[in-house]
Amino acid sequence: MSNFPVINFEKLNGEERKDIMEKIKDACENWGFFELVDHGIPHDLLDTVERLTKEHYEKCMEEKFKESMASKGLEAIQTEVKDMDWESTFHLRHLPESNISEVPDLVDEYRKVMKDFALRLEKLAEQLMDLLCENLGLEKGYLKKAFYGSRGPTLPTKVANYPPCPNPRVVKGLRAHTDAGGIILLFQDDKVSGLQLLKDDQWVDVPPMRHSIVVNIGDQLEVITNGKYKSVEHRVIAQTDGARMSIASFYNPGSDAVIYPAPELLEKEAEEKAQLYPKFVFEDYMKLYADLKFQAKEPRFEAFKESNFDPIATA
Repeated sequence: MSNFPVINFEKLNGEERKDIMEKIKDACENWGFFELVDHGIPHDLLDTVERLTKEHYEKCMEEKFKESMASKGLEAIQTEVKDMDWESTFHLRHLPESNISEVPDLVDEYRKVMKDFALRLEKLAEQLMDLLCENLGLEKGYLKKAFYGSRGPTLPTKVANYPPCPNPRVVKGLRAHTDAGGIILLFQDDKVSGLQLLKDDQWVDVPPMRHSIVVNIGDQLEVITNGKYKSVEHRVIAQTDGARMSIASFYNPGSDAVIYPAPELLEKEAEEKAQLYPKFVFEDYMKLYADLKFQAKEPRFEAFKESNFDPIATA
């Protein structure tokens, strides 16, 4: 199997731009994931984010997590647990408006740093979206416009810690799933591994790399590209040693954005394949996803095909 795609973002501005764009195209079409290095987010900011995230977990979340898992008796269970994950999480929101100042237990320095980090991730996500437009032959800004709705895109962040697990044979850090949203930017621990994606029916490790940002395609980009880009199943394997940090930010459509395959792509592909995906409101998709996250994505798409939403021709 070919190596996991690692892309030097800085080289987009140089002589290797064509090669880098081709690597991004191949990653989106054949992996659903790639890893960015030299992406422009300062390394000292990433180091501070990591330090404060781990300090917050140890101070405010670790003991609660241990008590919670102990109460579930996981250490004594011998069969696979299929309805829970070995993770400790909290959530932030940057767009359409920030809630970072309202989340309890965060120290002021952490709030300030996470606001700065989110702004930089927003900018990076928009740069990536335009690169995807270029590769797809869509006009610049098409994807952002498709995500816009009435209030602009959304950008929530899931901050997760995966503590050492006494019995990783019976419980996953996070069960296999695809991401519901648009484009996902992940800052993960560079020392403790665990993230895997499914490629060609095999689980492949996403390599921990210092100061990198892992990017993956969500369900909405699969729909808009009519399947040219795929959202890919991924999971987190619980580890016996070391706690893994994961900060995933989801650049998603606005709640009332209407999502459907780009007509320009359908015209290009008309002779090859018909429209494969339905039209729906993103908020409605998320309601369905909430109950079906850990199941195959295809029935979610099929559910909207069977609804009475107006066909693409009326868009």
